[in-house]
Amino acid sequence: MPENTTLAMASDLAGELCNASFNDSRVTLLVVYSVVCALGLPANCLTAWLTLLQVLQGNVLAVYLFCLALCELLYISTLPLWVVYIQNQHQWTLGLRACRVTAYIFFCNIYISILLLCCISCDRFTAVVYALEIRGRRRRRTAVLICTGIFVLVGLVYQPVFYMEAVNGTCFEPLRMNTSIAGYHYARFAVGFALPLCVIAFTNHRISHSIKLSGGLTTAQKARVKHSALAVVLIFLICFAPYHVVLLVKAAAFSYHRGDRDAVCALETSLYTASVVFLCLSTVNSVADPIIYVLATDHSRQEVAKIHQGWKKWSMKIEDTRLSQWKDSEEMHSPPTLAHNCTFPTPGDPPGPQPAEWGSLCSLEIPTEEF
Repeated sequence: MPENTTLAMASDLAGELCNASFNDSRVTLLVVYSVVCALGLPANCLTAWLTLLQVLQGNVLAVYLFCLALCELLYISTLPLWVVYIQNQHQWTLGLRACRVTAYIFFCNIYISILLLCCISCDRFTAVVYALEIRGRRRRRTAVLICTGIFVLVGLVYQPVFYMEAVNGTCFEPLRMNTSIAGYHYARFAVGFALPLCVIAFTNHRISHSIKLSGGLTTAQKARVKHSALAVVLIFLICFAPYHVVLLVKAAAFSYHRGDRDAVCALETSLYTASVVFLCLSTVNSVADPIIYVLATDHSRQEVAKIHQGWKKWSMKIEDTRLSQWKDSEEMHSPPTLAHNCTFPTPGDPPGPQPAEWGSLCSLEIPTEEF
């Protein structure tokens, strides 16, 4: 299981693996990672498809949602490897390069997702609170550049992952703290969690307050916006707060003990189970994000219903065609006297979605600034 040794250099950590009990968290990790993978894969695939349609139509908010879905899909692709790793008693058997790449994707996703969530909240905030001032100024190209910058920035910050070495066949297990790791823990808590939390909480509060004062929405619509804003903040806290608090505790303990290796390693060992479980909890965000931002909206539910109906019609046409072909085959092999006494339906149209049925997908509307 990847842990908080993300940016320490291999030369500083050789032979410094702290003893920790892997069995205490084994079942929890296996269950959560498996469930997140099973639910998050289809949810984010559907989200990516729905938001891509809106991106092609020039929707600015959909750019951030589409990038978030792609990021989550890439991240979910690493979960089966962690499941195998945990099942193998924390022994990595796929090679050091695979370990580094998998951990790199795993850790980058956490902070790319957090920054994209900030962008989504800020974009909705400006579109609602300053609707008149920014009308016509929001550009899809700007959103694309911001997303690209986030991917590049986080990728560069976590680039030192490729210089770390595995210890005793493990892959990014908790190692003894050093000054570099403690510094990164402080930075990750402040810049990667506390600051984004303030941004998300502030923007969603202002969105809720602005909608409350609006005279063009019904009471039910205002309540729905309020609950949506509250859900965004709560999910962020539930998924990311526990893990980052543990990072802060570890860094503070290292500073307090002034680098006492035995004391720091004892704390690392005692917090190991909580740390990996809280890190595992952050993966739930991959399932929650598509539901909160896209799939829970009225327009998306309608579009999903259309997709379901399209697949149902397509399946029925396939069944009708197969049934007709079977009856035709039976007619060819039946005695002539029987064949003349029976009538069979003609084969249906060729299976497959009709253009008129699927063209309606282009009318999908993502939850935008108008709500």
